[in-house]
Amino acid sequence: MPLRTLLFCAISALLLYGLFTTGFPFLLAVLIAILIEPVVAAMMKYLKFGRVPAAVIACTLYTALFMGFVYLVGFKMVSELVQFAKNMPDYLNNAVTLFNDTTAKTELLYEALPTGMAEQVQKWLGSGVGALTESLKSIFAGVSRYSLGVAKTIPSLFIFFVVFVIGLYLISLSLPKLYQSFLGLFDQNSRAKVATVLVDLRRAIFGFILAQFIISLLTYIVTLIGLLILGVDYPMAIALLIVLVDILPVLGVSAVLFPWAGYSFLVGDSHLAIGLLVLFLVILIFRRIIEPKIIGDAVGINALAALISIYVGFKLMGAIGLILGPVMVIVYSALRRVGLLKINIKLDN
Repeated sequence: MPLRTLLFCAISALLLYGLFTTGFPFLLAVLIAILIEPVVAAMMKYLKFGRVPAAVIACTLYTALFMGFVYLVGFKMVSELVQFAKNMPDYLNNAVTLFNDTTAKTELLYEALPTGMAEQVQKWLGSGVGALTESLKSIFAGVSRYSLGVAKTIPSLFIFFVVFVIGLYLISLSLPKLYQSFLGLFDQNSRAKVATVLVDLRRAIFGFILAQFIISLLTYIVTLIGLLILGVDYPMAIALLIVLVDILPVLGVSAVLFPWAGYSFLVGDSHLAIGLLVLFLVILIFRRIIEPKIIGDAVGINALAALISIYVGFKLMGAIGLILGPVMVIVYSALRRVGLLKINIKLDN
């Protein structure tokens, strides 16, 4: 492969990484501006609006719908959390009652044991209680750190949202000019090829977003069915919470189901605890089976390439690699298809 091609690939990878990290609000604004561009074009064509009012109306409608969705979801989750907090004393009382009953039964059993065996059991219990105490301390410390981290990200999320909204309006207003300016960076013979790459990239990115939506929807359905079978309270809200957490690779489904299963074991509801662990395995296996196929079909690459790009991207770049990995494969395929990137391996005899 020529040095120029290698340099181009390296620079492109760095630019993509920068866009998906520091420049993510602007990248998201560009994607949404492209998404609502058909609405802007329709208002300009059928309602005879100018570019500015059409873009402003489309951006305002999108922002209002997005904020309304966030409000409805947030309101539902907050109401369920309030109800859960009201029931927390009952949960704690059940846990205390179970602990007292278990302690009383253990004392009776302990008194009936021979002296040597009783001492050995006491040592085992002491080590077990110590390990359980340390585990609980670690869990509570982790929850505290996570809660503090979430609280610290609120100002950053607010700034991110403000920058995104402003960028969305500005980019939507001048999207055709930005597109022509970008094509102007290339010579006349290469512009058609670059335009083809951009079309493929646009189709693949929105296909990826659609694929994630489909995966989340299917995961929600599977989770909801599982929770209904287990007979838990608030199954729709909890299923939605699990899906939202599952989108975050750092946390995943285990961040909700494992503590819940542990609590169920503590209060003596082993049936629910085992059911939650089985549900976790079902969700995990279900996602691993459908994810490569759905993403591969949506973005135009085969399932194996999608699986490899997702795995390698996550290993090299973390959570952002789950998106950036398939995107780089898409760009590579588009560049090869239009002839901007050629790899010909020749083996000498």
